[in-house]
Amino acid sequence: MNLKAKPLKITTGGIPITIITAEDAIHHDLHPGDRVFLETKTSKAVTILDVVDVGQTGLTKKGYIGLFKEAKNLLDCKKGELIHVTPARKPESVEFIKKKVRGKALNEKEYYSIVKDIVNNELSEIELTYFLSTVDMNGMTEKEIAYMTKALVNTGERIIFPKSEIIADKHCIGGVPNNRTTMIVIPIIAATGLRIPKTSSRAITSPAGTADTMETLCNVNLSLTQMKNQINSIGACIAWGGSLNLAPADDKIIRVEKPLSIDAQGLMMSSVLAKKLSAGSTHVLIDIPYGRGAKVDNKKKAELLKKKFERIGKLLGMKIKAILTDGRQTIGRGIGPVLEAKDVLSVLKNEENAPVDLKEKSIMMAGELLNFTKVAKNGEGESLAREILESGLAYEKMMQIVNSQGPKKFKNALFKQEIKAKKSGVVKYIDNKKISKLARIAGAPITHEAGLYLYKKVGDKVKKGDCLYVAYANSKDKLVNLLKYDNKLKPYEFK
Repeated sequence: MNLKAKPLKITTGGIPITIITAEDAIHHDLHPGDRVFLETKTSKAVTILDVVDVGQTGLTKKGYIGLFKEAKNLLDCKKGELIHVTPARKPESVEFIKKKVRGKALNEKEYYSIVKDIVNNELSEIELTYFLSTVDMNGMTEKEIAYMTKALVNTGERIIFPKSEIIADKHCIGGVPNNRTTMIVIPIIAATGLRIPKTSSRAITSPAGTADTMETLCNVNLSLTQMKNQINSIGACIAWGGSLNLAPADDKIIRVEKPLSIDAQGLMMSSVLAKKLSAGSTHVLIDIPYGRGAKVDNKKKAELLKKKFERIGKLLGMKIKAILTDGRQTIGRGIGPVLEAKDVLSVLKNEENAPVDLKEKSIMMAGELLNFTKVAKNGEGESLAREILESGLAYEKMMQIVNSQGPKKFKNALFKQEIKAKKSGVVKYIDNKKISKLARIAGAPITHEAGLYLYKKVGDKVKKGDCLYVAYANSKDKLVNLLKYDNKLKPYEFK
């Protein structure tokens, strides 16, 4: 059948979609979700994932096919141009998704097929959602996680270093507000001469990701060429992974996971390891915070995850060392991109008021990585890391990274509100999830300067009327709303 093109100023943000009238859909036996081939006299055949029967919406009319921007860009056609439309079969990967739904394990070829089709927008949102939900419910074997990791890597760009060179990296599985150790560990490691190409993520459900916090200091949207040049010149970067086309399917997967609140362990592990493998990392330190309020709520589960990371690393030819850390409360005091960046800078500058927990955890992690890579001799990694930090060398290296990526100046929030204790006591517990929610209500991470600054942490004595934390926002309404939620959520527990 032939229909006339009608480009629409509507974007899906992902898969290409077309619209036809109900009358044309019935006449040509097409249904919502059907795939079609589109072809013009000047273009090659293009697969479009969804034909949407919209009835009489006014977006298109009989004899025309409405093209969302993604579809129009693929065809590069003009308004009124004749398009030949024929039904298309579903890709083979859909059968592999069905196989996983039935509870069967998939092999390396099958995972590659699914991931390739995710990258090429060959799977509909429904098909991708089925796949992710099934993996969440049925789980993945360690071999499957390795297969998924390889598929994520092999469908994107890679950074290749000489085989004999040690390339360091680190990652935290998340779940603890602030915990911005990356921005301290990376310059410490790079100051020793080790190369450490760090790609970081933006916040999904947290008040800030490392990329969000780093972005308050400098540009994080590096191209792959810029990243390679920076690694060659100064040995390190802290960039947003989404701008580099390293494991590109991962960002598409995260986009579907986010509204569904899916956090499947197998997908998390393949995501982490794929980005490290794509960046050429050989030695990776994994931080697994555990405890009440963390992603991993007890030590037994954390130990199992640690062993799993290390075993899968071997399957991939990577050296992985996972460490368990205290995830029961925030690390540092600022929560939100600018406030977390201020914490980081205060540690790097060795200021007297720098958060001790953030400093000591960063030194410990850098020391572990220096021992792991054998840069430090006789297990003296922690003392070497402390020396580099306290001498100012780490701050100098951080400024090299910032200036190389394009420095920025951050703003301060327009309004602030003290939240005071309603009774006296000792802080017994601060709920990570509730504190994160309050910081997001204040506007973080979208408003970089918004968030919370904690004045009282676990173990601190509190008198009635003492300031527990200060909330920062660019709207008085947000602070009024935050106060209501603070009364409802009660993030602080006392004894």
